[in-house]
Amino acid sequence: MARRYKKNRFQFLKRKFPKRMQKKLAMVFTAIVLAFVVLIGRITYINASKGDKYTKIVLEQQQYDSQTIPYKRGDIIDRNGTKVATSERVYNVILDAKLLMDDKKYLTPTLKVLKDCFGIEETDVQTILTDSPTSRYTILKKGVDYDTAKKFKEIDADDENYPDIAGIWLEDDYSRTYPYNSLASDLIGFTASGNVGTAGIEAAYNSVLNGTDGREYGYLTEDSSLERTVKEATDGYNVVTTIDVTLQSIVEQCIKEFNDEHANTARAGEPGSKNTGVIIMNPNTGEILAEASYPNFDLNNPRELTTAYSAEAIAAMSDEQKLEALNALWRNFCVSDAYEPGSTVKPFTIAAALETGAINGSETYNCSGALHVGDYDIHCHLRSGHGTETVEEAVANSCNVALMEIAEVIGVENFTKYQHIFGFGEYTGIDLPGEASTSSLLYSADSMGITDLATNSFGQNFNVTMTQLVTGFSSLINGGNYYEPHVVKQIQDQNGNVIETKTPTLLKKTISEETSTLLKQYMKAVVDYGTGTECQVEGYDIGGKTGTAEKLPRGEGNYLLSFVGYAPQENPEVVVYVVIDEANSDNQSNSALVAGLSQKIMAQAFPYLNITTVEGYDPVAAAAAAKEAAQEEAATEEYTSYDEEYDDNYNNEDGYYGDENYDPDYTDWVTDDSQDESAE
Repeated sequence: MARRYKKNRFQFLKRKFPKRMQKKLAMVFTAIVLAFVVLIGRITYINASKGDKYTKIVLEQQQYDSQTIPYKRGDIIDRNGTKVATSERVYNVILDAKLLMDDKKYLTPTLKVLKDCFGIEETDVQTILTDSPTSRYTILKKGVDYDTAKKFKEIDADDENYPDIAGIWLEDDYSRTYPYNSLASDLIGFTASGNVGTAGIEAAYNSVLNGTDGREYGYLTEDSSLERTVKEATDGYNVVTTIDVTLQSIVEQCIKEFNDEHANTARAGEPGSKNTGVIIMNPNTGEILAEASYPNFDLNNPRELTTAYSAEAIAAMSDEQKLEALNALWRNFCVSDAYEPGSTVKPFTIAAALETGAINGSETYNCSGALHVGDYDIHCHLRSGHGTETVEEAVANSCNVALMEIAEVIGVENFTKYQHIFGFGEYTGIDLPGEASTSSLLYSADSMGITDLATNSFGQNFNVTMTQLVTGFSSLINGGNYYEPHVVKQIQDQNGNVIETKTPTLLKKTISEETSTLLKQYMKAVVDYGTGTECQVEGYDIGGKTGTAEKLPRGEGNYLLSFVGYAPQENPEVVVYVVIDEANSDNQSNSALVAGLSQKIMAQAFPYLNITTVEGYDPVAAAAAAKEAAQEEAATEEYTSYDEEYDDNYNNEDGYYGDENYDPDYTDWVTDDSQDESAE
């Protein structure tokens, strides 16, 4: 059989091109090589002779067309839509040192424009040019307003009169401003560099208020045209507070007038009090309508100490002392400070006694001016004694003896139990940072002795915060409903669309409706004919309780005065709590100081809030006619130590009790889902 050979598919490669074709291929190859040589030579020449010029052009395009678009931090708004914190458009002046140094002709006119437009000194710019001559981005000035920026842009665009301005451009930015300066400063807080909230709502709702920066990208297409891609910034949400700006202004004006009036009275160079605090709350929702403390500070200049200290005092401070002074100034007394409350606790003691069945309200007590408890004689504030009293009269006259006897019947177990039911020693959950921890400032059932029980019954030897007391007190008068206190009611986007609403949060039931009704009857007597007659406001049916607490160390004449009141008597609509800590007075225990301030605030706040009045009822005149003698005695009676001989071992320095481990979620009601839906 003959062998067959398979045809080779690549046989054509062995075929030789004709000589003519070979010459043509050689010429094409040579031309291509020459073209590449010429191109490489040209690129090398351009890079060597004009490389810096083209690099500058590229960098300028990157600088101008690839930049950050800042987001706008959300506004903080009062309940009526008034902005109390906002972010305004401003501009940063940017220096491109390399571009400015590219040609000497740019230097003099550019430096002059920087001086004329922005007030930037030539020496400052020259220092940058010397230290960083190749830098492309240096911030010369921040926060330039619109009018100034407009002036510069007109100059920069005028090539006929200003042909040699180079190396300067403006970057968009926002500046945080506070239209009302110091109003509600402790509550609002302020921001530090980088939109970081410091204190108040600014800190608690920082993540809600902040947005996300955008970016503008610029690049050249194949035909050398400039294309832009923009990723828009996402602005922060607006926070709508429960605060009423007008009401807040009323409160702060009254506080200022009190402190101005009493400044330098007993202590030269000092304001009218160490601290003054006021909280106005809706007892049926937990909404705080106004919250103020003194001294306050300017939110637009928070590191300025002159609002609280004299120039001489500031000059004498070390840097560390100034920092401590600032921290004290920024601290919210209403939330972060704990103190012995005094007799404003007596309604809570009565409530615990009624709820546990220790009393039914029909009992009477005999006050001889002191009660022997354990090894001590613990005195009433009225050393001569109140004589025989009903439960109502014991509350109205603020009788320590009757309260100690009632506490003894309640017993240690139930007394300490109800302290926690009323929120003492517990976090209230208020949506503000720095809430004081008071759990260690209360006795437990195991550690409380009979003398401790006696003094606790009228508000000594344990600590509370203003927020704790006003929240617990609200439950005493609203039928026993303990609502979570809060200062924010709504979250909105920049267009005003509601993202989330804070509804009243009922945390627990403290007492029954029946007990609440009795307590209001007793506290009405306080204002009608008891220790709170000076707090009465004509035309309103008011109840409340006064308090005077001698501070530690005892015997040094330092007192904390307070009044907590509500209106109207039936279905209370508002609670007002006023605290004066160490009034600048020769007699700090003079309850007329806090009564006068409380009455002044309520007399202005109640009409503004449209609180229900009582037609034809004049409580001041009625009280004068019925209890004239008691009024005179209450007005002139001075507070005396509850026990000059009782050597208690209760040791607590008044002040800040922040728990560093306490990390509340202020925005637990702002769900991730709601924010995502808004974004969509």
